[in-house]
Amino acid sequence: MVTVLGLTCLLCSAILGGAYVLTKEPIDKAAAQKTNQALSQVLPPFTDVEYNEEGRYYTAKDAEKLVGYAIESTTVGFGGALSLIVGVTPDGVVYNTSVLSHSETPGLGAKCTTDQKFMSQWKGFNPAVKKLTVTKDGGDVDAITASTITSRAYALAVENALTKFNEIAGQAGNDGGQDNE
Repeated sequence: MVTVLGLTCLLCSAILGGAYVLTKEPIDKAAAQKTNQALSQVLPPFTDVEYNEEGRYYTAKDAEKLVGYAIESTTVGFGGALSLIVGVTPDGVVYNTSVLSHSETPGLGAKCTTDQKFMSQWKGFNPAVKKLTVTKDGGDVDAITASTITSRAYALAVENALTKFNEIAGQAGNDGGQDNE
């Protein structure tokens, strides 16, 4: 009985290992393609991009001139993790946002990827001029109908990305190595 159980476990492990080897490369390619597509949506045109793995952000340049940062940000929405990539120009204005992944309710919170009115309000969002909370909480962000929790989580993810941008910009200013014009 022990031998049969041991052989069964060995066979199942071999099948799982084989499936992993066969699917790893296509999954990695699809993830890279999704990230590259998101970068092109959230940043002004660029020719060179570098990823800072420790800080989870991208620095984008065009002919050695800094055009912006794309910052990964994850918060918890109604259905679970909500991961965004937020493009921020050197002057601290949100260029655009894109959802990398979410677990929100289809037809409700999942509208954070399809509701054009909700998504378009992030283009050019200037936190120096607008308040980064939903209107229900006294801010300037119009929530998705019947999805206030997701809308709040989205706004929080953008706020976290802007906080990270301020850290990055402060370091770049102190280092003197980056052109923030």
